Amino acid sequence: MIILGIDPGYATVGYGVVNYDGHRFETLGYGAITTPADLPFAERLEIIYRDMGELIEHFRPDYMSIEKLFFNTNITTGIEVAHARGVILLQAVQHCLPYKEYTPMQVKQSIVGYGKAEKKQVMLMTQSFLHLPSLPRPDDAADALAMAICLGHSTNSLLEEQK
Repeated sequence: MIILGIDPGYATVGYGVVNYDGHRFETLGYGAITTPADLPFAERLEIIYRDMGELIEHFRPDYMSIEKLFFNTNITTGIEVAHARGVILLQAVQHCLPYKEYTPMQVKQSIVGYGKAEKKQVMLMTQSFLHLPSLPRPDDAADALAMAICLGHSTNSLLEEQK
């Protein structure tokens, strides 16, 4: 099963693609979609939309795992991230790509076994699960790979839903 993990944003969208056979993860690719800060916001969304479509076409994932949005202190930033997340989800729907949403706490629980784990712990465990020689960079890509692993760990429940 090919899983596309997404860490949504509007300046940087992290992505990570893994193949999971039910026992072992294999990294197929990771990186980030970036948008220039000097562009109008709508044009930044267009870049995210276009590049996300290209990623889906290239990797042909079976599922997408995306971080569930939550607001902390900066509501304006959260709203802009929500717009970016919307164009990402639109691409998923247009490509008939099923997706699952996970909170940061769920991802940490899945990767480290502790929902309040530190970011560095998650990155190190992600590196270990994927047998990578170094920590994935940028951090947004590492977060996206963790999202993909989280969905892989929940494949039994996904298979139950399909029955």
